Amino acid sequence: MIGSAVCDALLARGDEVAGLSRDPARARRTNPTVSWHAWEPASERPPEAALEDVDAVINLIGEEINQRLTPEAKQRIHDSRVRATKNLVHAMLGAPRPPRTLVSQSAVGYYGDHREAIIDESVPADSGWVAQLVVDWEAAALEAQSGGIRVAITRSAPVLDLAGGLLKQLLPVFKLGVGGPLAGGRQYMPWIHAFDEVGIALWALDTPEVTGPLNATSPNPVTNREFSRALGRVLGRPALVPAPRFAVSALRGSELTEQVLASIRAVPRRALDLGYAFRFPQIEPALRDLLRR
Repeated sequence: MIGSAVCDALLARGDEVAGLSRDPARARRTNPTVSWHAWEPASERPPEAALEDVDAVINLIGEEINQRLTPEAKQRIHDSRVRATKNLVHAMLGAPRPPRTLVSQSAVGYYGDHREAIIDESVPADSGWVAQLVVDWEAAALEAQSGGIRVAITRSAPVLDLAGGLLKQLLPVFKLGVGGPLAGGRQYMPWIHAFDEVGIALWALDTPEVTGPLNATSPNPVTNREFSRALGRVLGRPALVPAPRFAVSALRGSELTEQVLASIRAVPRRALDLGYAFRFPQIEPALRDLLRR
């Protein structure tokens, strides 16, 4: 979802784009303007031809985490992020002319539950499995610095887009008028409009001063209750039916439930300080734009 939007934005401004995919033939049918190369990210380095004459790399690889976290799933998720990023970085460092910049995605799951405290990039990592996964993921990307490559890391909030992710999952329920807050809805949920998710990635790509971690989140995180009410207003439907904690746990298992219900009041302090201007800083206008309401 994000990768397609990033490709489109780069092409629209006149860049040449090379893409890495497990299924380059299918990717080519979707976007024939991109030069596609085959890559099995968890088991090999990208082909040398994919990095030839490449100025910069945007790394968005990673298996969907919204699933039951069995030991097997955890290993796949870990390998799809950490091992894949290591393989990518080692290929970059070994290229005859290494790219100058790496923008590598991670996640606000780095922080864990902080209740109502405002979280910026100075807050240390949590000790849970998701947070430690992000720590390892970021460390793999930062290895590129050893070769003089500038590295920016976007700690992304859930991305709001009709093409997939959180909003696509919630819309059918809310359209039926049976949506509502999760487990009381007091927990803060970070979010970001797809336009700003792509915008921050390209801004980090273009801005030499941008290094290290950046919260890719709206400046205005909302509680889950506030989000539910805003979505209900935009759809013209009630948003009063609460989903109890045990229902969430039954669907996703206890470990992912802790992550889903964590209160992460993350703000993009470094992006704001360095000059990124959000197009969609408020939740209701963001939802109205996405839903054309």
